[in-house]
Amino acid sequence: MKTFIAHSAFALLVLAATPALAYPVTVKSCNREVTFDSAPKRAVSNDVNLTEMMLALKLQDRMVGYTGVSGWKTLDEKLREGVKALPELSEKYPTKEVLLNADADFYFAGWNYGMKVGGEVTPETLEPFKINVYELTESCIHVMAKGKPVMDDMFVDILNLGRIFGVEDRAQALVDGYRRDLDKITADTGGIERPTRVFVYDSGEEKPFTSGRFGIPTAMIEAAGGVNVMDDIEKSWTEISWEPVIDKNPEVVVIVNYGEVTAEQKIAFMKSNPAFKNIDAVRNDRFVVLDYVEATPGPRNIDAIARLARAFHGQAM
Repeated sequence: MKTFIAHSAFALLVLAATPALAYPVTVKSCNREVTFDSAPKRAVSNDVNLTEMMLALKLQDRMVGYTGVSGWKTLDEKLREGVKALPELSEKYPTKEVLLNADADFYFAGWNYGMKVGGEVTPETLEPFKINVYELTESCIHVMAKGKPVMDDMFVDILNLGRIFGVEDRAQALVDGYRRDLDKITADTGGIERPTRVFVYDSGEEKPFTSGRFGIPTAMIEAAGGVNVMDDIEKSWTEISWEPVIDKNPEVVVIVNYGEVTAEQKIAFMKSNPAFKNIDAVRNDRFVVLDYVEATPGPRNIDAIARLARAFHGQAM
């Protein structure tokens, strides 16, 4: 009996010590290494897709709010339910004061997803206030040389958040599921001889805003058996002219749905403009609508890739 009690006491001590032994943890964030001595307790996320990553990991109880949603977009029912207990601290990008007033200890954002290079809110400007920043991997192209995006970029973010918040098993389970689903899609699209030519239409009439080589839609389109016709533009998201769109003659146009101009209005604009009448996608009425939260890095990417594959290659997918 004494031996049993001693072993039990030892086991309890080990269990009690385990959380402490998990820290500090260090993760790579763009071109920085960030060390966490403990899990953040007062986190803030910017934008709908980054906020949804936090929700997917069930981290609402570690958050004091989110920023950068209602100034541009609206929350769908799923997101509204997930953040109903959290305040939106800023409709657009937060100021430093917004984060300080919230007593934040962690900011999950990205370059052009809540931070601007040389802006007021950056990892460097927040460091003196002990607010650690983790940067969205897709956005790292704004501050460092980076390869073309792959879906692993989003998986790395989920796994790093899991390490930062001490929920590694939860993060790994999510990523394992995403990878299984993605493998099923790419197994079907891998044998396609000629990829479908695709243009991503985000917004703008005089000049379109689109996703170039370094945006996550490039990885999504390729996984679905397509090619981004703007793959030669070495930007993530950028404004271009319509001439190269017409010249490259996409077979499918992916509409990013958010903001005041609806997806239906964007489609109507392309279909009614005589300049676009010879574009294959317009002639054949081949438009696919992705909500903003599907077309930016986040948990909805894999289901969106499956929809893209069906749109590119028919019901056989």
